[in-house]
Amino acid sequence: MIILKSEDDLKLYRKTGKIAAEILMRLRDYVKPGVSTYEIAKLAEDWIVNTYDAIPSSIGQYNFQYALNSSLNEVVCHGVPSKEEILHEGDIVNLDITVKKHGFIADTSRMYELGQVSSEARQLCKVSYECLFKGIRQAKVGNTLGDIGFAVHKHATRHGLSVVREYCGHGIGKEMHEEPQILHFGKKGKGLKLQKGMTFTIEPMINLGKQEVEHLEDDWTVVTKDRSLSAQWEHTLALSDQGLEILTLRDEEEGI
Repeated sequence: MIILKSEDDLKLYRKTGKIAAEILMRLRDYVKPGVSTYEIAKLAEDWIVNTYDAIPSSIGQYNFQYALNSSLNEVVCHGVPSKEEILHEGDIVNLDITVKKHGFIADTSRMYELGQVSSEARQLCKVSYECLFKGIRQAKVGNTLGDIGFAVHKHATRHGLSVVREYCGHGIGKEMHEEPQILHFGKKGKGLKLQKGMTFTIEPMINLGKQEVEHLEDDWTVVTKDRSLSAQWEHTLALSDQGLEILTLRDEEEGI
C-alpha cells in the first residue's frame, strides 16, 4: 500500500530532509586521506543525536550499527564503516545517511572524491549524478515509474556505464522502506502512475564496468563482481501542491 503524505506531513518532512542534507554538506571537510570510515560514521552519529536532536535511523535496522553506510570504490552499497578502512588519495566513497525526526525519515547519499582521482572515477561520479537528476526530472504527477527508470538507464548506458538492477529506490515516510519500489531501468509509460502525496527515493547505482554484483563474506556489503568502480547519489523526493520537491536538496545544489 502506498502511503500518501498530506501538506501538514510535508511541512514536518521538509525539516527532516534539511537536517540530512546539512550533515552531508558538513562531512565534506572531514572526508579526506588518513581518516577512517568509522570516524566519519561516529561523527555523523554525534551530529544527528546531539546537534539536531534526531535519530540515526539506520542504527538497529537489519542489525546495522552505524549512522551511515560508507561504500568505497568498488563497493556498490551497504559498505560497513571500519576503523581499519582508511581513506586514501584517489579514492571515491559514497556516504549514505538516514535521519528520523518529526516522525519522518529522510534518506540521502553523496559521492566524495579524495584529492586527485582518476579521470574514469571523476567521469563515473559526474555521470551517476546526472543519472539521478535525469530520474528526478521525470518524477511528475501523471508520469510513471517506468519514465524514471528509462531516463536513468538511458543516460548511464549512453556513456558506456551500467546500472545495478538488484537494488532500487523506495517509498519512504514514517518507515524507511514503503511502497513502491523505484527501479532504475524501465520502459516509458509503463508501471505505476505518480500522484500527489507520494514520497520516495531515487538512488541509482552506476558501475564503471559490468552491472553484476555480489556480496562479501559478511553477507551485507555489496561489491561489483568485476571489482570495477561504482558510484551512487540519492535524494528523498515529495510530490506536493508545489510539484516536485527534493526534500534532501543540499545548499551546493541550489539552482539545479
